[in-house]
Amino acid sequence: FWAWLDCRSKRGRRLWSAAQGTGRDSGRVNMQAFILNTMPTYQFSCEVQPRYLPEQSEPENQLFAFSYTVTITNTGEVAAQLIARHWFISDANGHSDEVKGLGVVGHQPLLRPGESFQYSSASRLRTATGTMHGQYFCVAEDGPRFEAEIPMFVLEPTPDSPARVLH
Repeated sequence: FWAWLDCRSKRGRRLWSAAQGTGRDSGRVNMQAFILNTMPTYQFSCEVQPRYLPEQSEPENQLFAFSYTVTITNTGEVAAQLIARHWFISDANGHSDEVKGLGVVGHQPLLRPGESFQYSSASRLRTATGTMHGQYFCVAEDGPRFEAEIPMFVLEPTPDSPARVLH
């Protein structure tokens, strides 16, 4: 018994094809691995640069302001659009906030492979240090949905020190 598989794009272009036999000496093809290796990747990478804002902070009132600049790059193989964001913000006392919303700073950028989008925003904490991390919800141009992780980074009032990214 032989099975012939033929995968074609929406435009009829052959993406891959393979035969699989089920007899003892039929040279089997691992179709699961074959399919996974031919699927396009959907991936955004995120880099964040936080900065303490002393001019907008009020340490005497336990308010500390930070800005952060995010660079989102499509490192996948298919154009995709950032649809929504989900942030987790924590201060040194363990107080946490979640922020969810559509897009980023009023935009839902469509990024082709290799393209980047950069934006800046801000957050205020009740302590001098804290962390942020989260995800972007994205939809690829060919339909699949995926999440892009925003790595955890530290918010701290040391303007001369480089950003610390936690892994």
